[in-house]
Amino acid sequence: MLSHKIPYQRINNFSKLVLDYLNHDEKLTPFINHFPEIENFAKQILEKKDHIVDRNLLVDVLKRQNSSLTLSKKTKDNIDLLASDNSFTVVTGHQLCLFTGPLYFIYKIISTIKLCEQLAKKYSANNFIPVFWMASEDHDLQEVNHIHLFGKKIKWKSTLNGPVGKISLDGIQNTILELKSSLGSHPNASKLLSLFEQSYIGHNNLTDATRFLINELFSDYGLVIIDPDDKDLKRKFIPQIKKDILQRGFVSKIKDCSNSLAKNYKAQAFVRDINFFKLSRNKRELIVGDISCKEIEEYPHIFSPNVLLRPLYQEVILPNIAYVGGGAEISYWMQLKSTFVQEKIPFPILILRNSALLVNEQQEFRIDKLGFALEDIFLSIDKLNKKYIFNNNLISNISLEHEKNNLNLLYQSILSKVSDVSFQNSIKAQLNKQIAFFDAIEEKTIRLEKKKNKAAIRQIQKIKNTLFPYNSLQERYDNFIPYYLNYGDNLFKILKNNFDPLHPNFVILRI
Repeated sequence: MLSHKIPYQRINNFSKLVLDYLNHDEKLTPFINHFPEIENFAKQILEKKDHIVDRNLLVDVLKRQNSSLTLSKKTKDNIDLLASDNSFTVVTGHQLCLFTGPLYFIYKIISTIKLCEQLAKKYSANNFIPVFWMASEDHDLQEVNHIHLFGKKIKWKSTLNGPVGKISLDGIQNTILELKSSLGSHPNASKLLSLFEQSYIGHNNLTDATRFLINELFSDYGLVIIDPDDKDLKRKFIPQIKKDILQRGFVSKIKDCSNSLAKNYKAQAFVRDINFFKLSRNKRELIVGDISCKEIEEYPHIFSPNVLLRPLYQEVILPNIAYVGGGAEISYWMQLKSTFVQEKIPFPILILRNSALLVNEQQEFRIDKLGFALEDIFLSIDKLNKKYIFNNNLISNISLEHEKNNLNLLYQSILSKVSDVSFQNSIKAQLNKQIAFFDAIEEKTIRLEKKKNKAAIRQIQKIKNTLFPYNSLQERYDNFIPYYLNYGDNLFKILKNNFDPLHPNFVILRI
């Protein structure tokens, strides 16, 4: 199983904030608690030990929420262990995507499981429990109602509204039938189809279906699944619900922190005066009217934190020490550091989930035959075409880099003899025109060579389109099904063996 790791800095798909965070840039120190290093978890554990969490309530809620599932012994033990003050969670979370949605849904969970294993080796006196936080209160069904499989979009056609977790699964049978026709006779197809039928046809809503599916896929790893849309858990968050809705007690802190972060980076989440929605069965609405203290105390479960207060809710109810997420999640968590300080709640260590590109043997062979290294495939299609043409000496006699360098030196010499700024600008403009003319000659020559080498150019385009559908990372578009069909549950072991959330690199995995 070939594995090739590339530093994120060499890939253009990650924000400056993420790259600076991985490089431990001091500019980010005010927005985090500790950088993601194994040694820093010693301090994080001590800080979280001093923060009181209602562990008994948490265990009771988890047992109730998961009572209909067949849990592995490891997951049962992990739930029981949460009652002990030397047990800590590592959390990841996601929307309730149909059939798990894009690959990075799986990568988040595997990264979380792997981190727990790494922490258990380093801090053996403690227990580390991977937790999946279901975003059951999200309302955008269009984001979760489809997958892309074998070049086709399979969509669950539902017109229902409201929190997605409560949405009925009416009509899902037709989606399952469409999926069945796509799976064909691949190995593991019947097993996977049976799992999806049990998950979606065997349950009444998306929360229950997703919980069942994730448990069946990952229970052997001890993964614990939590649904935050729970009246008992929401009661623990009543002080923060009151502070936000009745006093507007978070907006200034979040805005100040966001503005400070925005001096060097783009803020991810918009800050509102009130950061809760009000839930009903078919609606999730912004709070615009008056809400009474009594209503919050009696019905805390109808108030749903938005993306900015969801992290605070999570850290109130869980003995959590780390959050595993993507770049956007890490960014909006950083908008909240001062809010955590205000509430005297330890801010977890933020871990960038692992990323991967899955390449089969035939694709790897074609990439090599075209003269590319594996990491070249991250280049744009234009750069790949140019690289192919130059690598094969198809236009080596027309490369004008030497001439452009000489031209630049000539103009620099002229500029050094001119003091008038306006005249200097005219000279620079003329240089740019000359360079552009040389570039145009090269581009036209490349176009001519591309016409002569249509077969190779088509191969490059095909590989690029397959591995980066619609110019997106594979993990943000493709589903795990094609790989599970070939490898079954062993797929998750392969990923876990090649992932390292504490030393993150982009993994190219031949599979």
